[in-house]
Amino acid sequence: MGKININHNIIWDETKVTYEERCKNLGQQGIVVWFTGISGSGKSTIAAELEKELIRLGKVVYRLDGDNIRHGLCSDLGFSEEDRNENVRRMTEIAALFKDAGLIVLVSCISPSSKMREFAKKRVGADSFLEVYVKADIDTCAKRDPKGLYEKALRGEIENFTGISSPYEEPTKPDILIVTTHISIEESVKKVMMAII
Repeated sequence: MGKININHNIIWDETKVTYEERCKNLGQQGIVVWFTGISGSGKSTIAAELEKELIRLGKVVYRLDGDNIRHGLCSDLGFSEEDRNENVRRMTEIAALFKDAGLIVLVSCISPSSKMREFAKKRVGADSFLEVYVKADIDTCAKRDPKGLYEKALRGEIENFTGISSPYEEPTKPDILIVTTHISIEESVKKVMMAII
């Protein structure tokens, strides 16, 4: 994680509206559902379908996708370990703010480091954080890959590619484990939905 420069002349401005009041206003509790797994495992697909279903049920939800965030907020970051950690740190801070607003936040991000996933859990608050490990083997993910990223990574054309030339630390005790080689998207969505509704 990069060094964070805090100006000591800046003071946190306390709100006059509590978290509980925001949740009551929305009729739901804020929560962060953090989907982790290697590229092509199904994180974004499941999160997108879950978002659609939650909206259908009248919930206030927002999906933070790792690739989408890299188009804007994290466009200055590469894929070194330090940059990946900073990417997760920024996504965590956004997710924590949205959760504090009472939203259901769906984060789909490879987040290969167990240390950074633990950071996210602590920053959001363990009672408002669900870690969902979306698991699939490398061969399956490579077959699903429409961009051909695995093929490029195996040829050495992409550096620091998670699962090939960069490590992925598997969650040892995720709140939810989804093995996408065994269950469908619909079943995966239902599994997560049961934990948050």
